[in-house]
This record gives sequence, C-alpha cells and structure tokens, in this order.
Amino acid sequence: MPLPSSRACRALLGAALLSGAAAAQTVAEAPLRAHLSFLADDLLEGRGTGQRGGQLTVRYLETQAAALGLKPLAQGYRQKVELVGQKTLPGSTLRFDAGGKQLAAAFGQDAVYANANGRTDSTIAAPVLFVGYGIDAPDQNWNDFAGADVKGKLLVAMVNDPQPTAAEPARFGGQSLTWYGRWTYKFEEALRQGAAGILLIHTAASSSYPWSVPANSFGHEQFHLDGPGNALQGWISEDFARTLFAAAGQDLDRLRAAAEVRGFKPVALDVQARAAVKSAVRRLTEYNVVGMVPGSDPKLAAEAVIYSAHWDHLGIDEQNGKPDHIWNGAIDNGSGTAALLAMAQAAVAHPAKRSQVFLWPCAEEQGLLGSLAWVRAPLWPLAKTAADLNLDSMNFVGRTRDIGVAGAERSSLAATSAQVAKSMGLGLAAPTPDLGGAYFRADHFSFAKAGVPAFNVGSAVFSGDGSFAFEHPQGAVEKMRAFTKDYHQVSDQYDPSWDLSGMVQQAQFTLNLGYAVANAPAMPTWKAGEAYGKVKR
Repeated sequence: MPLPSSRACRALLGAALLSGAAAAQTVAEAPLRAHLSFLADDLLEGRGTGQRGGQLTVRYLETQAAALGLKPLAQGYRQKVELVGQKTLPGSTLRFDAGGKQLAAAFGQDAVYANANGRTDSTIAAPVLFVGYGIDAPDQNWNDFAGADVKGKLLVAMVNDPQPTAAEPARFGGQSLTWYGRWTYKFEEALRQGAAGILLIHTAASSSYPWSVPANSFGHEQFHLDGPGNALQGWISEDFARTLFAAAGQDLDRLRAAAEVRGFKPVALDVQARAAVKSAVRRLTEYNVVGMVPGSDPKLAAEAVIYSAHWDHLGIDEQNGKPDHIWNGAIDNGSGTAALLAMAQAAVAHPAKRSQVFLWPCAEEQGLLGSLAWVRAPLWPLAKTAADLNLDSMNFVGRTRDIGVAGAERSSLAATSAQVAKSMGLGLAAPTPDLGGAYFRADHFSFAKAGVPAFNVGSAVFSGDGSFAFEHPQGAVEKMRAFTKDYHQVSDQYDPSWDLSGMVQQAQFTLNLGYAVANAPAMPTWKAGEAYGKVKR
C-alpha cells in the first residue's frame, strides 16, 4: 500500500484537527434543557420588561455568565438601557370632523393608539393627510411625501410596501416584505417628516396578523428608548377607515390603488383630527447582559463575532381575568437564551482567533430596543464587529437534514454558512419569499441597520410550512404548525417531552459558524446593494 502524499498528509492532519476542535466545542443538551426549563418556569413570571421577572432573569444570566467563565466587557456583565414605559389610559379620545360629521374612534374597536414622547398628556389638532404607504425610499426611487407639506399633519398610511408588477416584478423585494413595509419604519418616518402623528390602516392581509394583535399590544404598557417620539401613533381598523374616507368624500379602495403607482402624491383629506392621549408614564432602567471569550490572536482579538438572543418575553398580567396570566415564552425566546448559555459553556475553554461576544438583549418584544441601544452605544466597536448571529424561537421537534439561513444571502455569510453546513452533513433550507418580513423582526436587524452583516439562524419554527427536512418528519411538521397557536400566548410553555436534538443541532451550527467567521482571515462583507448602514472597517 503506497504511502500518502505530503498534501494528503496535511489534509488528513487538518481534518483531524478540525474534528478535534469540533468535539471540544460541542454544545451539550443537558445544560441547554436545564436553562430552558428554568427560564420558562412560572418563577420568572414571563421575563417581562420592567417587571420583577425581568430582574430575576438578568440576575440569573449574569451569574451564569460568571460561572461559565465569560469575561465582562465593562465593569460587569450588564449594559444599561434607559426606557420609557407608557400605557394609554381610559379617558383618552380620538375623533375626526369630516363632511360635517363628527366620528369618534372607539379605543380597541375602531382604533388603538398611544404617544411615544414621554408625556402624560398629549393633544393634537391636525388636518389629515393620506400618504399611501408612507415610504421615502431613495434606493427604490419612491417617495410618498414628495411635494407635500407634511409638518403638523396627522398621516394615514397603509401597511406593507408597494406590490410587484409585471413591469417591475422585483420592486420592493418582489413578494418579500422589505424594511419599508414594517410598521416600525412608518412610525419612525413620520417622526423624521415632522408629522403630528400617524395612524396605519389595518388589514389582516397587509399586516399578516388579525386586528387582535395591535389591539392587545396597545392595550398594555409599551416601551421605547428615552428620547423624541410621536405625539400619536397607532392603528385604525379597515372598517373605520372606510367610514372616515367616505365621510371625507373619498373612496378608500381608489386611493389605495393610486398609491400603488410610482409618482403617487399625498392626498389631503377634508378631515380635522383631534386627539387627547392620557398616559401612565414611568422611566426605568433595563439591562442587556453580555460576556465574552477573548480571542487568541494578538491582532484579530480586537475584532469579534457576536452571538445574540433576547431574554425578555411578555411577562405577567394579573389584570387579564384569566387563571393563567403568565406569558412564559418557552420557545420565544427561552430557547435562544438557553442555547447561548450552552454555547458559551462549549466555547469558554477554546478561544477562536477573534473574540466571541455572547449578548442577551432586553426588550426585543418592545421593538428590538435592547439591540438598538447596543448599536447606539456599543460596548464593542461596530467597525470591529465581524457579524451578529442571532437565535430566536428555536426548533423543539427534532433534528433536521438542513438548516435555515434566511438573510445570510445578503452577505458573504451565505458562503460560509454553506461550508459549515456541509461539514456537519447538512444542506441549506430552500429559500422562500419573506412574506412577513421576518428579517426585520429580530435583534440581528439592529446590527444590520448599523452596517454589521447579520442574520437570524433559522429553524422550522419560522417556516411553519414543513419546508425544513426533518430526519423523522412524522408529526414534526404538525407540531411546528401547531406552535403558531402558542406564539405570544400563555400556552408557550416548556414541555419536558420536547425533543431538543434539533435545538442542539441549531445551536451547534451557530457556534460552528461563529468559529468559522472568528478564524477566517478577513471579516464578512455585504453583497453589493445590501448594506443597511455604513461601517468603516
């Protein structure tokens, strides 16, 4: 038998070293399951923002970070996040004078709204302006505010973004929702435009969820980062919008059709809006929790890969009148929180060339606030951040033969993901249109907006349609689809019978991908036209 060549010897040695490194960095199921069962326990009261359960969670995470051997980035494992909590109170009013009629919008039925300016009382008296989709997108050559005096007006806008046409099948992402279609973007744009406020017209088709979702959200305390905000922002039901537009002598469907055409101009409605928003306001400090494994390379250690998973859920609500009033958030996102702890346990004894940062942001359920606070005042320079790999709502029904990397295609992370998946005997899940805008709804997007290549390492939870290839598919797809009924409900509770092998697999892939990025000669780069922000590296 001939001796192997020197090249073959090097290849065999490299494979052995890689195999040994992978074995040394193995994510174990036992600690992941233990963390998950505790984080989703009633004792932590749903890990609510500004609630005792959130305080307990932060204390648990920083204690675990220290016990695992993660190093603090600052004086400790916490980063302060200053928040304002506001809840619209009974007695708040919203009415419209249109066509000689006065239309009062019943809170919860016709409209839901709040202010985001930190005041206990906000009043507006403003003319109403229909602004189509409410989008100013230079990259799409689209401006719904062109030629209009927006300042001091109450804007009424549609959710989603302009739909593809035969002439422009790829405009605004084609079938996929873009950042411009998200309600958070439209609230932000109204503030930038100097409007008096903004109301979005709800339809189940355009928003991808029923009226009960915004109604429940605005019926509870809402949070935002301390700073400027709209005096009025919220939603109106489609039925109320039809009544309002008809009273103003306008046809809602005709205006919506006109707003699909490039060059649409805002339409002033013959309507005067009057609102008085009374709010309970409190200022509080929440915390991101963060720890690191310092890099081993003298030069590359100044750069870092960040792994993130938000620790918060919806907390406890003793006023809901139901026996179970704790939103445990086992999958969303006790799963990601626990996975990061298990990944850190695997990583601490095996530094990569670049540093590895484990970040648990707060207040994700309130609008990605913890990760937004991080990128505004990062404890690790954004220019030295190679990537953010996020975990949110993970696979709890068993192993798959592929892995979801939706969003990775926006950067060179796609190629690295393919290599890592292949090394694990996995494929990449087939891409599907992002109809609900999932890329913009998790903490990685805060990093992407700041210019850092980032995506959420997906699982079958996000597809919900059986597009993932389960090793044992019988019953798995049905279980995953059934979770849609538990999403943001008190029924999202830990079940000891869950098969967490797929969750461990997902965490292992994410850690392996992080090592691949951390040990690569160069940091990942955006593909042409995909960067949301500019970071000088």
